[in-house]
Amino acid sequence: QSLVSSSKWLQRYGLKRNKLSLSQILSQIGFQHRKDYVTTLGKPVASRYADGLFPQYKRAQDGSVYNLTAKKELILHFVDCLMGAIELYKQRMEWLTSESRQIFGVIQEQCIVVVLDFGIAAPPEFDLCRDALSMVLVEQVIQIARFNLIRAAQGLMKWQQKCTPVSEHTVKSAVTWLWKLDYMTAVSHTSSAEALLEAMGDEAVSS
Repeated sequence: QSLVSSSKWLQRYGLKRNKLSLSQILSQIGFQHRKDYVTTLGKPVASRYADGLFPQYKRAQDGSVYNLTAKKELILHFVDCLMGAIELYKQRMEWLTSESRQIFGVIQEQCIVVVLDFGIAAPPEFDLCRDALSMVLVEQVIQIARFNLIRAAQGLMKWQQKCTPVSEHTVKSAVTWLWKLDYMTAVSHTSSAEALLEAMGDEAVSS
């Protein structure tokens, strides 16, 4: 279900292929009003034959002028296409800001280690963190290849010694391990850095 990147998502829904950028639309519904250099005058001069003949659109970005020649039906076609694209973007944004993605973003890598640093969180906050982590495991980690969990503490706590292949069984095991963690463990000032170094020590890990 994961939509890996915006580029692939655009391609998946054909927004690039449908040529819906402003430049692409303008090239399909009209033609650019040109200037040419006139030697006798010593300056660029725009043609005037189209003045008043066509509706014109001036691009704010570069000041270029387009003469619009399309019939109403073609304009309405592009309106429909653009409204459809806007709806797809809305759906994409709703998806990106829902459930575990709202907290963690979208996990794109195939082999990850999640480093847990609960600090001195109060019991309700500790449980809230575990709820969020359980959610990301069940919703996102289940879709990648390998993972591991490491808790930053006085003595590092690892769910597995190395990243483990993802399956329903291993994800369920990781969630169980997470909820068996003690609320408070001795924490040192360097435990977070040590946990990160331990995570990076697994050569298979990409994030």
